[in-house]
Amino acid sequence: MQMTFSVLDAEGGRAERRFDVAQLIVAGWAGRDRAAVEEHIHELAAIGVPAPSSVPVYYRVAEALLCQCDAGQPVQVLGGDTSGEIEAVLFADGDELLLGVGSDHTDRKLEAYSIAFSKQISAKPVSRELWRLKDVEDYWDELVLRSWAVIDGERCLYQEGNVASLLHPRELFERYGFADRQLAPGHAMFCGTLGVQGGIRPGSHFEGELYDPRRNRSLRLSYAVETLPVVA
Repeated sequence: MQMTFSVLDAEGGRAERRFDVAQLIVAGWAGRDRAAVEEHIHELAAIGVPAPSSVPVYYRVAEALLCQCDAGQPVQVLGGDTSGEIEAVLFADGDELLLGVGSDHTDRKLEAYSIAFSKQISAKPVSRELWRLKDVEDYWDELVLRSWAVIDGERCLYQEGNVASLLHPRELFERYGFADRQLAPGHAMFCGTLGVQGGIRPGSHFEGELYDPRRNRSLRLSYAVETLPVVA
């Protein structure tokens, strides 16, 4: 799948880049604190969500689900049980790693049946702008993920935290089996999400950002959620 991005360098320059994404991987249960991950597994098991086969776990998802949305552009979903999750996303354009932000939009009702199936049913919006990983990797743990959702007509902070709470992308690459802790060319990986404030719930709009405090800049995405009827 060919996609076009604007790659922003550390000095503020911008270059258009078009490249093919051949495989998409979503990393789940990617927290650094193993005890906290195990506790969350047990919490979800109590409401019927099956435990992952490994920690972290990697889901192969159709690359055709990747999309880019302008502010307010809708993502169409089936039924009213879906919600977004903010994540850092890495793209391997040849040997260069490019960093974006994305939403692993997921069907929560289907998740209770199969997490793998739930990952496959919804679009995966990503930012139109990317940074070079090499520009931020030295201070990776300082980066901040945030998301907001419009729920019952009110915009509220949905997720917020440093990426330090998640496994470093290089470790995710290594555990997946990529050589030299390097994402293979043509691959993209969602690198795990944060806990939700106030509980997982659907919204009519989802926004997210990856914030670089050293350079005071952000990568952003924003989309509306258009719910399609479930017809028997």
